[in-house]
Amino acid sequence: MADRKRKKGYWRGARKRQRMSLEVGMKGILITCNKNEKACVREAYNLLNEYADQMYGPEITPSDSGSESEEEDVEAALAKEVAQMKEKSGKDKRRFQAMDSGANNVVFIQSQLESPDKLVHHILDDINASKKFKTRNVLRMIPVMSACKAYLENVKKSAEEMFPKFFSGEDNPSYAIVFKTRNSGTMKRDEVIKALAGVVSEVNPACKVNLNSPDLAIVIEVIRTVCCMSVLKDYFLLKKYNIHSIVEGTKDD
Repeated sequence: MADRKRKKGYWRGARKRQRMSLEVGMKGILITCNKNEKACVREAYNLLNEYADQMYGPEITPSDSGSESEEEDVEAALAKEVAQMKEKSGKDKRRFQAMDSGANNVVFIQSQLESPDKLVHHILDDINASKKFKTRNVLRMIPVMSACKAYLENVKKSAEEMFPKFFSGEDNPSYAIVFKTRNSGTMKRDEVIKALAGVVSEVNPACKVNLNSPDLAIVIEVIRTVCCMSVLKDYFLLKKYNIHSIVEGTKDD
């Protein structure tokens, strides 16, 4: 009987400790680490919040919003509460929230920022200038600007929505496509690269491939059933967004 109670309590605790997972529609940052995920998450929170505070100001949480005015209209207060409940969708949405990525040594930090790529580039650009380590366990920081189902038609549709922002216009940026898959066999590298190159050509035929020093890198990270996509600048200049390689000046393979 005692063993049965311990097992029941153990699984209840395990369910409470389980993190939410990377899902379609999310934005954020994929962070690779050197096996110590707990320390990696702590360092990632500190680093992201430090620079987010610089760029956007301190995060405002529900507890920071101040007390309600005693003279506030009851109807207005009720409407405000309903709006807040809809926004929260059952839970407080923090600026950064750690999620289970679905792969070992990879953490997904969901973000409410519209453009997590701008924050990550700012962080890495500053580290590149100072050449000082700000983390021990965080290795790479890859922004996720779009997350869709890991099927070719979904990836192509997501690219058609995202690419005009980066490839239309008169700049005609060169590009490279970087593809990596983890714990997934749903997508083939050559098919994805061909499809995405086709989308770029449809948006702007003047944009050409440059595998050595492209203006933009289309980064595809497939984890299980989710495909994460971003269009990143200075990808190779910033050592494929690897903090340790930036500081040490080594080549990231």
